[in-house]
Amino acid sequence: MSTTETSPQDPQAPTVEVLTARDVPLGGPRAMTVRRTLPHGNRRMIGAWCFVDHYGPDDVARTGGMDVAPHPHTGLQTVSWLFTGEIEHRDSLGVHAFVRPGELNLMTSGHGICHSEVSTPATTVLHGVQLWVALPDEHRDTARDFHHHVPEPRTLDGGQARVFLGTLAGHTSPVPTFTPLLGAELLLDPHATLTLTVDPAFEHGVLVDHGEARLAGTDLHPGDLGYLAPGATTLTLTNSTGSPTRLVLLGGTPFEEQIVMWWNFIGRTHDDILRAREQWQAAADRFGAVQGYPGDRLPAPELPGIPLKARGRTR
Repeated sequence: MSTTETSPQDPQAPTVEVLTARDVPLGGPRAMTVRRTLPHGNRRMIGAWCFVDHYGPDDVARTGGMDVAPHPHTGLQTVSWLFTGEIEHRDSLGVHAFVRPGELNLMTSGHGICHSEVSTPATTVLHGVQLWVALPDEHRDTARDFHHHVPEPRTLDGGQARVFLGTLAGHTSPVPTFTPLLGAELLLDPHATLTLTVDPAFEHGVLVDHGEARLAGTDLHPGDLGYLAPGATTLTLTNSTGSPTRLVLLGGTPFEEQIVMWWNFIGRTHDDILRAREQWQAAADRFGAVQGYPGDRLPAPELPGIPLKARGRTR
């Protein structure tokens, strides 16, 4: 479901499209449940951001936490960002790393990679976001890669920011991207209004993790993703409550290519996806292998009985 609103207090304020999440099981029979806002029925992408999963706070003693067996990716980057807990990452590039709160782990699949994600035994509460970035056609067969970055918290007038990708409020992440992107965690102080200078060429999305926020005069509630089209030079966020509000801000220039996104693959045609699926099922060298995971790989689901169609950033 989505709604489009203009602030009644300011008719000149930018129009905000509010995207609501749907619950999705992640990772097989013992799956944890995540809230997915992208791709959405009305909007598939924000910049090159094509996938937004939001999960927790999850009581690991009750739910079992995260245990996603080795699975493949093509044509995208995964961006892992935690608020609480810890996840052990292993991939076929040979990277063995840990995802921790306030630390960016970005994995580039390019032509093909596989990885596993498991919450660690010390984790009691798991809470974070898992994001995907679509690679442009000229780079979608690039080599596997991995980046780890710990952005410093930056104090702003009315809150705090951790910029993990791109540039915001004079702070720039050193992690390279294949298209212009922005990714940041924002904390809004109680009863504070925060105005940020943004690139007018970007479209933006604001995901509410906890608390309440007003974006350009439109109220957003926990789990909502507020969308703003390109054109704005500033972005104004207000917390009218007496408690801090945490947000994830995403942005980028509109991604004008059409893509096919199915399971864990991004391609341009049905045949791209069919080929990737066949190669994963055959344990082809394209994806490599994860070392150290105590279990089997995830098998690919069956393809639908009709050809997959390439789609643009909106339906």
